[in-house]
Amino acid sequence: MDLQLKNKRVLVTGASRGLGFATAKLLAVEGAQVAINSRDAAKLTAAAETIGAIAIAADLLGPEAAGKIVTEAVERLGGLDILICNAGGPPPGAFESFDEAAWQKAIDLSFMSNVRLIKAALPYLRKSAAASVLTVTSYSVKQPIPNLILSNSIRAATIGLTKSLALELGKDGIRFNSILPAWTETERVTELMTARAKNNGTTVAEEIAKQSKESALGRMASPEEFANVAAFLVSPAASYLTGVMLPVDGGMYKGTF
Repeated sequence: MDLQLKNKRVLVTGASRGLGFATAKLLAVEGAQVAINSRDAAKLTAAAETIGAIAIAADLLGPEAAGKIVTEAVERLGGLDILICNAGGPPPGAFESFDEAAWQKAIDLSFMSNVRLIKAALPYLRKSAAASVLTVTSYSVKQPIPNLILSNSIRAATIGLTKSLALELGKDGIRFNSILPAWTETERVTELMTARAKNNGTTVAEEIAKQSKESALGRMASPEEFANVAAFLVSPAASYLTGVMLPVDGGMYKGTF
């Protein structure tokens, strides 16, 4: 299938590694012009060189950062057709372990970064004939994950935002969708499994094996499997899909709807 991504102008945040990098890499292979963002300039530059992308180093936590990232991407790409909002998740922990400052930082990282990026991108997306926005959340919005109270709570707000914008801005020809990934073999998941192993007195390998059993397929996903779905959802080939909240979870979510 031709995803019709050739020469589409794309900005992917949180893309120096993990899901963001795998997605940016596939979009570049499909012929898109890609700009990637991360706060780690060294890792971002190396990632960009690997896939032939434009590197825009900035920390999304700053209130002015999103606008600057979008502006630079538009200037260097000559416009914007596709925005993929991705950021590292908040730290693990129980409810009583976090103070208000931790909650506010998590809100800025996992919710307000999406609000700010989308708001900054809208004037340019309205000029595109193939405008698409993808938010990356988690299957925890359907099935809360133990010891991830911040992520469980705040990512649900992004789902509400994404669905609302799909309905509000469909008239402008802009599609909004979200992917709800489950456990995927990324650096962040390794960090979470390390925290679990420390709490449970086990090894990282044991925790990965235990979590993998929750999947109907008996394993975690690869970043490339996530990227395949993401590339399709943002592409013109998915032109009649909007307001979709799609779990890419190998059957880890046990609900019917």
